Amino acid sequence: MSEPRLRATERSDNVDKKKEKFKTKIGGQAVIEGVMMRGIGKMAMANRMPDGSIDIDVWDLKGKGKLPWYRKTPFVRGIFNFVVSMVDGYKCLSRSADKQMTDDDEEEMTKFEKWLDDKFGDKLMPVLTTVSMVFGVVLAVVLFVYFPVLLVSLLEKLTGELPAVVKNIIEGLLKIAIFIGYTALTAKMPDIARTYMYHGAEHKTIACYEAGLDLVPANVNKQTRFHPRCGTSFIFLVLFISIFVTTVFGITWDNKLLRVLFKLVLIPVVTGIAYEVIMLAGRYDNAFTKIISAPGLWIQRITTKEPTVNEIECAIAAMKAVIPEDGESDKW
Repeated sequence: MSEPRLRATERSDNVDKKKEKFKTKIGGQAVIEGVMMRGIGKMAMANRMPDGSIDIDVWDLKGKGKLPWYRKTPFVRGIFNFVVSMVDGYKCLSRSADKQMTDDDEEEMTKFEKWLDDKFGDKLMPVLTTVSMVFGVVLAVVLFVYFPVLLVSLLEKLTGELPAVVKNIIEGLLKIAIFIGYTALTAKMPDIARTYMYHGAEHKTIACYEAGLDLVPANVNKQTRFHPRCGTSFIFLVLFISIFVTTVFGITWDNKLLRVLFKLVLIPVVTGIAYEVIMLAGRYDNAFTKIISAPGLWIQRITTKEPTVNEIECAIAAMKAVIPEDGESDKW
């Protein structure tokens, strides 16, 4: 049986941005069969359970949302907020996957899974989450740091020696191409495509809230599924800005390993700059922010999909749980 779909009165990518009444600091993330929303003092995750119901988890943020200086200082806060978001995101993904487990799944555990459960017990999920995070970081370093350096070096053997600036540009374009290709390939996987529908629902719900409309499926569905303050746009900015940072710092091409190490050291610098840029893009609407937002919004056509009412209902449930009682403290 197909999922119910709402009929939009207009295409979501043609919604008039002037309908936006304010900008919120609330952000979110798609998880497995659900949406996580992060507010000023609370986080919430709403998941569609195997029986069709919606399960909601709500928890207070440390310090009730009062951030330490290093998470508020421009150009310093970027790397710290990115790490916090990544850790929270992995935890929510792990928790959302756990929610989808049924009694039948537990009965079909393999010998290896039973050994892990006996060995780690309640600590199993935290261990698996840590391992997956480490693996993800290593994979990212290989794909987006080492591999492009290797490809440029191989290209130079065919073309002859190239200026450092040219090599930096080629390296940056290769990283962006790898990122787009990776997201496009994963979007073909049914489970990932469904997660991208929840991603679209998350964006639409935030847009509906910023438009000052009631958070009901019909209103949410009319909104755009593209948002300038999205993780997809942030990753693009990190890759793009790294071209300029590596050029300014003159990172050597003579030694591949040394170049990779230097680029890893400069990650906080690149992340800090990208974070400030995406904050500007999310907060202001002008010619500059539209230009810098355009590539990321285009890539979101891959990482977000039009949701059904099922995904929208989860996003609404998570959103309502984190909206501040005063209705003001989350506004920019």
